[in-house]
Amino acid sequence: MHTVFRIDEVRKIDNNRALYQVDLKLTSDDDPQLRELTDFIRKEVSGIGWRRMGKLLLKIGQFDKAEELYMALLEQASDDSDRAYIHHQLGLMKRNQGQYEEAVAFYEQSLKIEQKTLPKDDPSLAPTYNNIALVYNDMGDYSKALDFYEKSHQIYEKALPSNHPSLATSYNNIGLVYNNIGDYSKALEFYDKSHKILEKALPSNHPDLAKSYNNIGQVYNNLGDYSKALEIYEKDLQIRKKALPPTHPDLAIPYSTIGQVYNNMGDYSKALEFYEKSHQIYEKALPSNHPDLATSYNNIGQVYNNMGDYSKALEFYEKDLEITKKALPSNHPNLATSYSNIGQVYNNMGNYSKALEFYEKDLEITKKALPSNHPDLATSYNNIGQVYNNMGDYSKALEFSEKDLEITKKALPSNHPHLATSYNNIGQVYNNMGDYSKALEFYEKSHKIFEKALPSNHPDLATSYNNIGQVYKNMGDYSKALEFYEKSLEIRKKALPSNHPNLPTSYNNIGQVYNNMGDYSKALEFYEKDLEITKKALPSNHPDLATSYNNIGQVYNNMGDYSKALEFYEKSIEIKEKALPPNHPHLATSYNNIGGVYNNMGDYWKALEFYEKDLEITKKALPSNHPDLATSYSSVGQVYNNMSDYSKALEFYEKSHKIYEKALPSNHPDLATSFWHLGSIYEKMNQYSKALSFLEKSLGIYLKSLPPNHPHIESVIKAIDKIKKKM
Repeated sequence: MHTVFRIDEVRKIDNNRALYQVDLKLTSDDDPQLRELTDFIRKEVSGIGWRRMGKLLLKIGQFDKAEELYMALLEQASDDSDRAYIHHQLGLMKRNQGQYEEAVAFYEQSLKIEQKTLPKDDPSLAPTYNNIALVYNDMGDYSKALDFYEKSHQIYEKALPSNHPSLATSYNNIGLVYNNIGDYSKALEFYDKSHKILEKALPSNHPDLAKSYNNIGQVYNNLGDYSKALEIYEKDLQIRKKALPPTHPDLAIPYSTIGQVYNNMGDYSKALEFYEKSHQIYEKALPSNHPDLATSYNNIGQVYNNMGDYSKALEFYEKDLEITKKALPSNHPNLATSYSNIGQVYNNMGNYSKALEFYEKDLEITKKALPSNHPDLATSYNNIGQVYNNMGDYSKALEFSEKDLEITKKALPSNHPHLATSYNNIGQVYNNMGDYSKALEFYEKSHKIFEKALPSNHPDLATSYNNIGQVYKNMGDYSKALEFYEKSLEIRKKALPSNHPNLPTSYNNIGQVYNNMGDYSKALEFYEKDLEITKKALPSNHPDLATSYNNIGQVYNNMGDYSKALEFYEKSIEIKEKALPPNHPHLATSYNNIGGVYNNMGDYWKALEFYEKDLEITKKALPSNHPDLATSYSSVGQVYNNMSDYSKALEFYEKSHKIYEKALPSNHPDLATSFWHLGSIYEKMNQYSKALSFLEKSLGIYLKSLPPNHPHIESVIKAIDKIKKKM
């Protein structure tokens, strides 16, 4: 072996440039840890001649050259042993390229050759079974993956001593499948078995031990136990720092996974810090078009997306896409992910046509690259459904969400958290459609799965309680809404750090209920808690901070304190104008809110000015039959109504009503409100029979869609009685 040193100390020697002094200590040949580590490394890079060259080409991602070499070697192969090996390596190459069907075909050809010459429990068969399982795992066919991993494992159990590292790898792989199917207790069980063997069999600074900690950390991360995940990931990091040089690409992995936990915890500055450490290593260690470098750009983009810095998010996601397009085949699943992430940013920016464009590119690749029942295909359908939901095209949203559900039910076990998410998304569409009984039905299906699959303090369970609370709030059942929102808040307070962005969401929702109940002091109390955390947790130009200011403005508006309302609404719009594109629907909402204050103040021309700004953006940003466009027309109609210009009011109310009739189901409460507005205008125009007809339609819908004690029902009944007396 060549000269080997231990790193004693690393010191930065120039604050302006990345120059470091590294103090080294020479190791001796009889260093026991060095000897053990050297033995393992020798085994890992074994091989002679062209075989070693093939391995090297695969290692550096030169797949085309590797394929050319292996095909030439296959033609020259003199015996079955060589042919089996070459087919095996071709399978490995195809898997790395994301060409899973071809990978399975090569591996199975290798297996077929091996089975001719070897006994059925020969140890040489185990790696082939293992690799076939690995591809099925990538394909999302988890039952097949388990089947082949178990075949491999049975051979290893018979052939190897109980503390052999290959047996540990086998346990690890089975754990990986259980992690993917959402059976986290089983995943931990197998990962722990693997880890115990590795602790006995390997030196304490071996990289495989670090990988084992990383896998266990991933399960705790999935369970929402972020403190435990961090603890385990830190162990991984400490081993790799000792075992590997500072620029080794594997050292980037624990920095990245720690970044992921901080991202999940909502600590975005910490997440960026660790993702950037990971990225710096990749930049030094890898060629500029390496897929791992693309993944690193993707991770940083994800944090900026969560921070609401969409231009930065796009910048990093586009770097990811640029590398991925160069490094991988045009139908590789990782390329689909890159398109999907860019779609997500455009969706958040309210640019729905762009979002659809990128999500459809994702779907196109995913359909080609993966089997028809792969969970990632379900995710692609879900993303498109989400955009249609945001566009107010609920029938399209349901169509895609149901495709997602159909695949997820086939691909995953009945208690997998992803299945809960699929039910949840359909519930969300029904909630937006005003079909609250259907929304509750799907949200409750989702909730039952989360209760079985996740620990009682998991953040996703809090989200589930929150969604059910939202339906009860929309139904006007405020005591029920509070009950579920408080359950959500209770879990989030236990599970998340005190400055996590999801925590203010809970305070906001409770504030919203108190606002609807007319308890404005309580509403302000909760909205101010929301604002306090949001200011600490998010950058000063984050759209969620604008929402916090907006909600406080809403309470002051309801309290009749219009100057205070304007103050907070203007703070909200100031952030949105900086953070969002000029035609974002959320900006339109802000103009609408300010218009509402001026309307309440009796300054109708000012109100019209802001309502028209709202209408102008909404017409550009959303489809012509979006319910939010109906709201914009209705707001303008309301001002003309207050100005006693009833013909103008009627014109805008009718525009609003036509959209609601197209966009919403026939029993949606917003349609009832629209009939109510039309009825009230006809009453003022002394057309009592028309007024009565519209008010009765309004009442009919409210009686179907809202609880019998809802205040809207009482108000419409009074309006009907009043008209009947006039007639």
